Amino acid sequence: MTKRLRSFERSLPMTLLQTREAVMKKFIPSLKEHGLTPQQWRVIRALEHENGLDISTIAERCYLLMPSLSRIITFLVKEKLVERQASEHDQRRSKILLTDLGRELFAKIAPKSIERYIAIEEKFGVRKLELLYELLDDLIQTLEESD
Repeated sequence: MTKRLRSFERSLPMTLLQTREAVMKKFIPSLKEHGLTPQQWRVIRALEHENGLDISTIAERCYLLMPSLSRIITFLVKEKLVERQASEHDQRRSKILLTDLGRELFAKIAPKSIERYIAIEEKFGVRKLELLYELLDDLIQTLEESD
């Protein structure tokens, strides 16, 4: 039996991209109010979660390529939202730290983000959203195990 390629609209990559776009439409307006891109916000969120990360770790956690992340860090440093600090163990490496201004910006944006999550949960359902997270986690783990 010959298998056929799925239709373009029902391919997994396209469905995941459509989902990402639909979700991001809910979050981008509050980021734009503060002059941030979603990628810049991901870096701020990662540093708020664990401050003082090296650039490689940030790239991995935020799913950003190094050239893009370098531009983002340069912008965030210029805006005084993050700062670079030489590593105590290796002077060639630096840690990226969220500044007080960066923490203040996080505190302004986070409540809007929480509101968006609540709205999504109300429309989609808390249980369905949790199931979606579980299914996506399972898919990631399955695909990573098969490499």
